[in-house]
This record gives sequence, structure tokens and C-alpha cells, in this order.
Amino acid sequence: MLALEFPGSRRLIEALDRAVCHDCPNEITDDLRTTLCKLIRDPDVKLPSCCYEAVADHYARRELYRSDRHGYSVIAMTWGPGQGTPIHDHCGMWCVEGVWHGMLEITPYELVEQIDGRYRFESRGTMNVGPGSAGSLIPPHEYHTIRNPSEDAIAVTLHVYRGAMTQCSVFRPLDQRWYRRDQRQLSLDATH
Repeated sequence: MLALEFPGSRRLIEALDRAVCHDCPNEITDDLRTTLCKLIRDPDVKLPSCCYEAVADHYARRELYRSDRHGYSVIAMTWGPGQGTPIHDHCGMWCVEGVWHGMLEITPYELVEQIDGRYRFESRGTMNVGPGSAGSLIPPHEYHTIRNPSEDAIAVTLHVYRGAMTQCSVFRPLDQRWYRRDQRQLSLDATH
């Protein structure tokens, strides 16, 4: 189900449909990463103008497509200057994320300990990524933070999820070592 038409939308959907036709999550995400990098660089594929509009108090999530046939969903996210996420998971779903515009700071985390509802993570290094780059998350390696480090420019990313991602776990610091887990319902912003 296409949420709205945009230049190259059919090309994007056909390419993503081909990429998800594998049996194993590693093969799917490898093919999606390569496909997404090509689509980002394709001058004939242009995201809708609403994807370049930041929302003042949160990063924007706009659903562009949901495949009835294959089950995956495509979400464009707009990151205003300084906007980001706490450590979060992807609700057990694989995901491929590509930077369409701007720069992002991404930090993957490994869950190393869980005791009495408390969680301890270790950072696996921070990456600064720009347009045309893509990465994947496959459970149990699904914990990370994303942040737009710019003080004055937006960033836009495209996320392909195994299904409709309507919630996730976020992890709030209790002290310097431990976090508590909260469930977050995820909403969508207008695509006008």
C-alpha cells in the first residue's frame, strides 16, 4: 500500500520487492542494503517534500509504503538539528536503514547483562554516516542510538522493516552502568 506517489516510487517498490525475496534474514538485509544504496544515488527516485520537513519536538516518522504481499514497511524519518533516540531495539525485527540526506551519528550497543529488570549495554563504537550509506540490524544485534549531530541542518533516513514497526523498547539510564526498559508506542507523522 503506497501512502503517496513520489517520483521513482514504483522503481523503489519494485527494487525492494526483489531484495526481500530470500529465505534468510542475512541474505535479505544484505540485498536490501545494496539496493537501498543504489536507490539513494538514483536521481530518478525523489522522496516526497514532506520528508524534508522537521517536526520541532521529535524526529518525524512517515510511512511511505507497506507491502501487502511481502509484509515489509518503508518509513522515512526526518531528524531535526540535534534530534535523536535513546538506546532502543527494533522489536525483534530485522531492519535496513539508509541515509538519504544529511549526516547521522549511529552508535550500536551490545546487551551484556540483564538482572532484575535492569539492563547493561556496551557501546560498539560510533559511526558518522552520510548520504548513500546503509546499515542493517538483525536480532539479537538490534540495539542502537541515532542522532543528527548538526546544529542547523536536517537529516533524512529511509528504514525498511520486516513488518509494521508500531512499538519498540527504549532504555533509560538508571545510573552510569544500568538502564531500565520502557515500551514506546510509535506514531506516524503526516505525509500531506
